[in-house]
Amino acid sequence: MVNVGKKIVKYRVAILILGILLLIPSALGYFKTKVNYDILYYLPDNIDTMKGQNILMDDFKKGAFAMEVVEGMTTKEEAAIKEKIENVDGVADVIWYDSIADTSIPINALPSKLKDVFNTDDATLMAIFFDDTTSANSTMDAITEIRSITNKQCYLSSMSAVVTDIRQLSEKETPIYVLIAVILTCIVLSIFMDCWILPLFFMLSIGMAIVYNMGSNYFLGEISYITKALSAVLQLGVTMDYSIFLYHSYQENQQRFPNDKERAMAHAISNTFSSVLGSSLTTVAGFIALCFMTFTLGKDLGIVMAKGVVFGVLSCVTILPSFIMIFDKLIRKTTHRTVMPAMEKPARFITKHFKVFILVFLVVLPPALIGYKKADVYYNLDATLPKYLDSIKANEKLSEEFDMNATHMVLANTNLSSKDAKAMLDKMSDVKGVKFALGLDSLLGSAIPRDVIPTKLTETLKQGNWQLFLVQSEYKVATEEVNQQCTKLNDIIKKYDSSAMLIGEAPCTNDLITITDKDFKVVSAISIIVVFLIIAIVFRSISLPVILVAVIEFAIFINLGIPYYTGVKMPFIASIVIGTIQLGATVDYAILMTTRYKKERCKRKEKKESIRIALGSSITSIILSALGFFAATFGVGLYSDIDMISSICILMARGAIISMFVVILILPSMLMIFDKFICATTKGMRVAIAEHSALAQNQVNA
Repeated sequence: MVNVGKKIVKYRVAILILGILLLIPSALGYFKTKVNYDILYYLPDNIDTMKGQNILMDDFKKGAFAMEVVEGMTTKEEAAIKEKIENVDGVADVIWYDSIADTSIPINALPSKLKDVFNTDDATLMAIFFDDTTSANSTMDAITEIRSITNKQCYLSSMSAVVTDIRQLSEKETPIYVLIAVILTCIVLSIFMDCWILPLFFMLSIGMAIVYNMGSNYFLGEISYITKALSAVLQLGVTMDYSIFLYHSYQENQQRFPNDKERAMAHAISNTFSSVLGSSLTTVAGFIALCFMTFTLGKDLGIVMAKGVVFGVLSCVTILPSFIMIFDKLIRKTTHRTVMPAMEKPARFITKHFKVFILVFLVVLPPALIGYKKADVYYNLDATLPKYLDSIKANEKLSEEFDMNATHMVLANTNLSSKDAKAMLDKMSDVKGVKFALGLDSLLGSAIPRDVIPTKLTETLKQGNWQLFLVQSEYKVATEEVNQQCTKLNDIIKKYDSSAMLIGEAPCTNDLITITDKDFKVVSAISIIVVFLIIAIVFRSISLPVILVAVIEFAIFINLGIPYYTGVKMPFIASIVIGTIQLGATVDYAILMTTRYKKERCKRKEKKESIRIALGSSITSIILSALGFFAATFGVGLYSDIDMISSICILMARGAIISMFVVILILPSMLMIFDKFICATTKGMRVAIAEHSALAQNQVNA
C-alpha cells in the first residue's frame, strides 16, 4: 500500500483536478435525483393497505385524498370554489353536496345524515381526489395551486398537504443543515487541533465525497427526504475520524522521515487505509443492517450512507493528502498550540480507579436498560410539525369544525349486494369514534335505488371490480383509539366481503407500528452480529468483540433510555436507526483503543501499563472524533423545524458524547478485569503472554 501512497503523492495535482471535475456530473446527478416526501410509501407492497392504494390508482385512477374546509361563504361562492378546484391539473374529482343534488335544493332539505357530513353552521366540506399518489409531484403541485386559487377562508387538510409542506420546509432547511454542520465542525476542530486552516481542507475533501455520494443516488431512482436531509450531515460526522487519523499519521511519519514529506505522506496513506479499513467496515455494516428492514426507508438510508462511508474512505486517502501536500506551506503557517492537554495523568487515574468505573457501570446499567425498553415513540407524522404550516392549521380546523381527524377508505367488491353494503355501512357507522360512513348505498337513504345517483358520482365511487366507501373518524392518526377502530372496521368489512380492504393514513400507520416493531428487533440483532463478526476477524478474538459491542450497547441504552426519564417522545424511525448508527460509527473509538492495547500486550508489557498506554494515546483522537460528530449533528438538531430530522440529529450528537465517555471510562476497566480471559481467547496474545510469564519466571529464578 506504500507504493500506492507514493503514486497518490506523486500525482496529487492531477488527482485534485480530476476530483474537482467529477463534481460536475455528481452535481447534475444530485439535482436530478427524485426525492420522496411520503414516509408511508416505504411500507411493503404485500400488505392490504398498500394493495388497496394500488387498486385505487389502477382502477379508480385516483391516489391522494383531501378534505377542503370552506368557511363563511354563500352556496354560490362555495360552488365557484369547487369548480376552480375541479379545473386544477392533478385533481381527479371533487365530492360536495352538489355531487348528489342540485344547488338549487337547499342543503337543509337534504337528509340530516348527509347534511351533517357536508355542513356545519359556518362551514362546508368538500372531498377531493387526486390523479396521482400522495407524494407525487403532480399532487403536491395541485395542492400548491389549490391554496393559491382559494382564500384564507379555505383550509386544505390531507396527508398530501402535510407532505407538500414538508417538501417546502425541507428544501428550505437542507442547505442550512450542511452550512451549520460545516461551520460548527470547523470551529471545534480548529480549536482542538493544532492548525486553524486544516479543518477547512477536511471539509473540502469530505464535502467532495458527499457530492459524489449524493450524485450517485441518481442511479437509485429516488431517495427519501429524510435520507437527503441527513446523509450529508451523517457522512460528515462518521467519516471525520478518517481525516483526523490521516493527519495524525502524517505528523508521526514526519518524525520518522523529517526531510522527506512525500515519503511521510505515502506511509501515512498506507497506515490510514489499513487502520480505517476495519473501522469503516463496522460503520458500513451498521448501515447495511438497515437494509434488512421491511419498512424500506431503512434500505434507502442504509444504501446511501454505506456508499457515503466508502466515498469518505476513498476521498480521505486521495483528495485529502493532495490538499495537504499542495497547501503544506499554508498549513504550517497557521499552526497553533493545541488546547488539548497531555492525557497521561487522566489515563493513570482511570486505570488506577477501574473498580470505581465498573461500579458505575453496574449501577447505571439497570435504569438505562429500563429506559431503553420503555422509551415512548410517536408515529403521527404531522404531530410535531410547526403549527404555522398550512396543513397543520387545516387539520386543526377540520377537527374543530367537523370533529373529524383521520379519513379511512374501504374498497369492496362490486358484487357486494346493496343490502349487504347498507348493512356494512350501518355497522361501520356504529363503531365508536366513526363520524360517518358513506357509499353509493347511503348517500340518499335506503329507499333510493342506485341508478338515481348521478353518473359522475357513481363513476367516482365505483370502477371495475371495486366500489369505494368513505369513513371519517373522530380520532387522530396513530392513536390507540384509531388503531382499535381500524381493527373493528376490518372485522366488519371482512365479514361482508373477504376481499375488502381498509386503506388510508390511519390503517397504513397502524401497519407501520406493527412492521417497525419487528424491524427494530431484526435490525438491532443483525447490526450486533455483523459488527461482532468484523471485530472478531480484525482482532482474531472471541472475547474482544463481546466486550467492545457490550460497551457501545451500554452507551446506546443510556442514549435511548434518556427520553423515557425526560418524558420526551422519539419519532419511530429514530428508535430503529440510532442504535445501529451509534454502534457502527462509535465502535471505532473502542477499536482504536483496543488495537493499541493488544499491540502493547503483545510487546510483553503488563496489563495495567498496556491499558494505560492505550488509553493515554487514544483519548485525544476519541475526543476529537466525538466532538466532530457532535458538532456536525447537534446544531442541525437545534435548528430544524422538522422533528423527525431534529430528534435524530440530537440523539446522534448525544450518542457520540455518551459513547466517548463510556469508551474512555468503562472500556479500560473492562480490559483490566477480563485481561486474562482476553489473552487466552485472542490469537497472538496467548503466545506473547506465555513468553512474558516465562521470561518473568526466569528472572525470578536467576
